[in-house]
Amino acid sequence: MLRETGCQASNLRLELTETMSVESTDSGVRKLAQLRELDLRLCIDDFGTGYSSLNYLQRLPIHTLKIDRSFVNDIATKPEIVGIIMSLAKSVDMCVEAEGIETVDQLACLRKLGCQSGQGFLFSKALPAAAANAVVRTQFVTR
Repeated sequence: MLRETGCQASNLRLELTETMSVESTDSGVRKLAQLRELDLRLCIDDFGTGYSSLNYLQRLPIHTLKIDRSFVNDIATKPEIVGIIMSLAKSVDMCVEAEGIETVDQLACLRKLGCQSGQGFLFSKALPAAAANAVVRTQFVTR
């Protein structure tokens, strides 16, 4: 598919739920490793809401942990949890992305903790494909 489209694998992200990650068999881990070798970005979605096994973090070829929105919602009163997730990710050489950022205060707390990537309604509501393409073309494509 990459050859057909000409898309670079590093521009694609495959997001796995924690449950799916924990249930990965040896053959599943090998397949994920093959995808990573292509430079496809692998992410654990909704991190912290499932099993959060440290074993699978060592075993799986993951690039990014996506902090679940429930932790982002509580960041003003419980920043320690996000800080722990960020420290854990850093210790195993993974990136961190926060989900569900809705307020400037949440964004400020995340930045203070060192989180450099996020998504949420603060940045944009969900968009139909054509509108999302227009945003990318006008906002992010360099000329």
